[in-house]
Amino acid sequence: MRPFEGVIGHRGVIDLLTREITEPAQSYLFTGPSNVGKSTIARRFSAALLCGEDEECFRRVISGVHPDLVLIEPEGSASITVDQARRVVSQATLSPFESDRKVFLFEEGGMMNDEAANALLKTLEEPTRAAAFIIVTETENDLPDTVASRCRTVVLGRVSEKDVADGLVEMGIERRRADETARIAGGRPGLALALATEAKVADYRRFWLTIPMRLGEHPGDAFLLADEAITSAEPLLAALKERQQDEREALGDGAPKTLKDRQARELKRATDALYATGLEILASFYRDVAAAQFGAPVRNTDVPVAALSSVTPRHAVAGADRVLTAVGALAANQRPKLALANLFADLAGHA
Repeated sequence: MRPFEGVIGHRGVIDLLTREITEPAQSYLFTGPSNVGKSTIARRFSAALLCGEDEECFRRVISGVHPDLVLIEPEGSASITVDQARRVVSQATLSPFESDRKVFLFEEGGMMNDEAANALLKTLEEPTRAAAFIIVTETENDLPDTVASRCRTVVLGRVSEKDVADGLVEMGIERRRADETARIAGGRPGLALALATEAKVADYRRFWLTIPMRLGEHPGDAFLLADEAITSAEPLLAALKERQQDEREALGDGAPKTLKDRQARELKRATDALYATGLEILASFYRDVAAAQFGAPVRNTDVPVAALSSVTPRHAVAGADRVLTAVGALAANQRPKLALANLFADLAGHA
C-alpha cells in the first residue's frame, strides 16, 4: 500500500515521511501556506503510522473514525483550549485500542492558545512510545518556541504549476482546464482541487488582469471594483459549499456544532486563498509591464501589448510592491473590501 498515492506534488516531503514510517519521531510540526496539502499529508501519515498495510484501517483513519486517531479541533471558532490540551495529556498515557500507538492530530494547530500549548509541553518533552503527535500550522511562529522546538518540522511549500496541472489530469480533469486551474491556484493543490470542476476559473484570472485598465480616479470607483473582486470569487466557491452542504445533510440532525464551525473556517481559508491568488495575478501583470518594456519574457502572454505599455516600468514595480502589501494586509485579517478598495485607489493614483 502506498499511503501518499494521489497526493499532488511534495515529492521530497513524501519521500522523507515514507522513510520515517518505520521509525517515527514522537512529535511532528507540519508547516506551510494554506491549501498546499498539509492536512491531507498529515492525515495520510497518521494512517501509515497506525495501519501499516491494513487498507481497511487506512480508510477508517482517513475518515476520522479510527479509535487510535485522536483529532483535536478548536472549540467553536475561538481556539484549542487548555482543557482540550489537558485531555490530550491524560489520553496520551492510555494504551492504544488496536494499533501499536495513538496518534494525536492537530489539523488546525495554529489555533492552539498559549495556555493549551504550555499544558501540552511536558508531554512533548517526555512522550511515551505509544503516542505520536502531529501538529499542523502555517508557520512555526504560530506556536510558542518551546513547543515548536520539541517537534520535527516538516515544511511544505507551494507546488509547481506543472505538477498541479499534471495531478489534476491524472484525476481525470481535461488538460486545458487543468492548466488554467493550476495557473489560478498559485501552487496550492487544495485550492486547485476545489476549483477543478468550476467553469469560471478562466474568468477569474481575466478579471484580475483587467483591473489596471479599469482603475478610476474617483474614490467610489475603487470600492465598486473591490465589490466586483469579492463577487468574482463566489462562483469558484460553489463546489466547496456544495460539498459542505452534502456533509451536513448526510449527518442530518446528528451533525455536531463543531462541523459547522470547521466548515466556516475551511470556507474562510479557501476565500482568503482566492483573494491572495487574485492579487498575485494582479502583481504578475505589473511584473509583465516592466519585463515587456525591458525586452524580457512575459508570463501572461494573452495580455494585449497596449496594456503592457500602460504605465512606466517604475510605476509598474511600485504597483507590484503595493499589491503584495495588500496580500499581507489580508493575511493580517484586514476586511477584504477595505483592503482591496485602498489598494485600487492607490494604484489609480500612481497609474
